[in-house]
Amino acid sequence: RPGSHASAGTKRGRVAILTGCAQPVLKPGINEATIRLLNRIGVEVVVPEGEGCCGALVHHMGREHAALDDARNNVDAWTRVFDNGGLDAIIITASGCGTTIKDYGYMLREDPAYADKAARVSALAKDITEYLASIEMPPPVNGADLVVAYHSACSMQHGQKITVQPKALLKAAGFTVKDPPEGHLCCGSAGTYNIMQPEIARTLRDRKVKNIERTRPDLIATGNIGCMTQIAGGTDIPIIHTVELLDWVYGGDRPAGLPHAPQKTVKLEAAE
Repeated sequence: RPGSHASAGTKRGRVAILTGCAQPVLKPGINEATIRLLNRIGVEVVVPEGEGCCGALVHHMGREHAALDDARNNVDAWTRVFDNGGLDAIIITASGCGTTIKDYGYMLREDPAYADKAARVSALAKDITEYLASIEMPPPVNGADLVVAYHSACSMQHGQKITVQPKALLKAAGFTVKDPPEGHLCCGSAGTYNIMQPEIARTLRDRKVKNIERTRPDLIATGNIGCMTQIAGGTDIPIIHTVELLDWVYGGDRPAGLPHAPQKTVKLEAAE
């Protein structure tokens, strides 16, 4: 819902957030966790009036004019917020969207009415882990004695070149983070690829799941709703968005499906 979510305590920043289209339907708790976490650490979060789909899905299907219309709509929405109080960042919690929004400046470079505004939006766009890594986090509240297999979405590691920050945040929060073999390979989601090419996408998913399961994790963390949906179809291991885990560790609600830390067995030596 459009509006402003005030920060708690001393204000450290002001950001806008992309609500998105698919993610709020598939897992609305991701953005809710993001707003809670940012508010608790002193960041005001604005949900802009009139913001909509980032345009990634139609862009993937070659519908360029529709993608540019979506881009212009969002540039207008975020520019209104920027002009009315300023913004430190535009937060994106789905890396597939983030890659596209960071490309708005290029997509609209030949539109004289939007080129400068779009370039500013692209410069402000930050994945949630990218933003959190740039500010000091408080001490953890909840213990996270769990093993996490981190899946880096293609749009995150290849599209945005974000590879270190999500894992560093999870480690600082107390998780043991594992890198699955062949982590550079796609899980098969790839925007609309799993819809257009389901058989190849399923083969990629099964290969990804096999590599993840080799790390014997308690859960899987990732930063893209498309990957979450795709991977979840091939494994019983819980898969949870990185920001939901961070929200919980720093005092938020326990994410649905989060396993409890396994009991550690202590071997007692017999007295002689």
